[in-house]
Amino acid sequence: MAMLWKFMRIAKYSKTALSSKVKVRGIPTHSRHSSSKSVPSDFAASPPCSNTVELLGKSYPQDDYSNVTEKILSKVGKNLHNRKHHPLWLIKEQVKEHFYKHYLGRRGTPLFSVYDDLSPVVTVQQNFDSLLIPQNHASRRKEDNYYLNREHMLRAHTSAHQWDLIHSGLDAFLAVGDVYRRDTIDNTHYPVFHQMEGVRLFSCHELFSSIKDGEGLQLFEKGHRTAHKQECHTMEAVRLVEFNLKQVLTKLMTHIFGDGLQVRWVDCYFPFTHPSFEMEINFQGEWMEVLGCGVMEQQLVNSAGAQDKIGWAFGLGLERLAMILYDIPDIRLFWSKDERFLKQFIGPHIWQKIKFQPLSRYPPLINDISFWLPSGPYSQNDFYDLVRTIGGDLIEKVVLLDEFAHPKTKKVSHCYRIIYRHPERTLTQDEVHGIHQAIEESAVRELGVEGRF
Repeated sequence: MAMLWKFMRIAKYSKTALSSKVKVRGIPTHSRHSSSKSVPSDFAASPPCSNTVELLGKSYPQDDYSNVTEKILSKVGKNLHNRKHHPLWLIKEQVKEHFYKHYLGRRGTPLFSVYDDLSPVVTVQQNFDSLLIPQNHASRRKEDNYYLNREHMLRAHTSAHQWDLIHSGLDAFLAVGDVYRRDTIDNTHYPVFHQMEGVRLFSCHELFSSIKDGEGLQLFEKGHRTAHKQECHTMEAVRLVEFNLKQVLTKLMTHIFGDGLQVRWVDCYFPFTHPSFEMEINFQGEWMEVLGCGVMEQQLVNSAGAQDKIGWAFGLGLERLAMILYDIPDIRLFWSKDERFLKQFIGPHIWQKIKFQPLSRYPPLINDISFWLPSGPYSQNDFYDLVRTIGGDLIEKVVLLDEFAHPKTKKVSHCYRIIYRHPERTLTQDEVHGIHQAIEESAVRELGVEGRF
C-alpha cells in the first residue's frame, strides 16, 4: 500500500526481534533487523529496554515464538475500516447496510449484529484450536503468522472470533477487522489487510419452516461423512444451508457490483467449514476470487453451546472488493495519507460511483540480490519480512528470479529482484542503495545466508 510517508534521516536496526518495550501509539520503536548503515525509513529507532511488548494497553512477554516486528506493530490500532470515507470503510458500510436492510428479525430489527472493534490480539486457542485446526496444520507455522509469544498472536483471520461470539448467544453476526499474515510482496499482498466474517445459525424450525411438508425433516443424523456433508448432518439440512449461503452472497455481490454480475462457485477446503466453496466473480473479463465460505463444522458449533443449530460462515477481504469496485491498482494505497488519494472517496453517500484516478506515477528503481541459502531452515517469508521491515512501503514488489543448485556443493542460491518506488516523488539511486545495502547485510546476519553481492 502506497503509504505516503516521508523519509526519516537516520534509522538503525537492532539485531533482536522486538528486544525493546513497544508502545504502538506515538511511541518510537526500533526495527527487528540490524545494520551498520544508517538508512532512510518510515520509523525511528529506540534502544532496547525489556523483553516485553506493550500493545493496546496489555503486556506480552516474549519467548522463542515471538516474531512480530515493530513495523507490523505500528499498523495495529489504525483501524482503516473505521475511518470515515476511507475506501475500506465504504465497503464495510455498504455490506452492513445491505444486511441491515434485507435481513430482519421478527420485530423488524436487523437480524445481523456487527462487531468492528474487536482486538486484533488473540490467543492461539482462538485463532486455531477453537476452529478445530489441527496442531500440525500448515496454517499455524511461524513462517506464515505474527506471534507475540507462544500463547498470543495477531489474528490471521476474523474467524478467530467465531467461537466467542456464538458462545455469547449470537445466531447471526458480522465481524470486521484487520488481520495479519506473513506473505509475498506484490500489488495484491500486504502483511496487514482487512476481513469481514459472516455467520448465520439456524434452528430446525428456521431452516425448514418455508419447506412444504417440512415438519418431518431433521437437522441431524448418524450418517457418514462425504465430500458433500458432515456425518452428523442430514443431506436435506446441508442442501438448504448451502442454498441459503450462496443466495445471500450472490445477492450481496450483485448489490455491490450491479446487475449482470457473473458468479461461479469453486469447491475448496477450509478446516472449520465443510463443505466449503470459493466465490469468483467475472470482472472485466477476468474471474477473480472474492470470498470463501461453507457449512460450519458442527463440532465447533456444539462446543460453543449451540448444539441444536446448524450454520454457515463466510469470510471476505475488504481490500479485494475495494480494489475491484474502485479500480485501485496497488494494495499499499489503502495506507496512503495523501489527500489526493483520500479525497477521491468523499461523497454524499456510500453508494456513490467512484473510479480511482491514479496519482502521479514515479519511475521504479530495480535492484537484485543473490545469496546462498543457509544449511539450516530458511523461509522466503522471513526474507520478505526483513525486506518490508527495512524498506517499508518503498518496496513495491519482490520476485524470486532464479533458483540454482550447485552441482558439486549442492548449495542452493536464490536471486530476488526488488522493485522500489516512492509514491510522492522520484527516488534517487543513492537513497535506494543505502536501503538495499542494509537489506543485504541484514540478510547475512539475521537469516544466515551467504551473500553473492
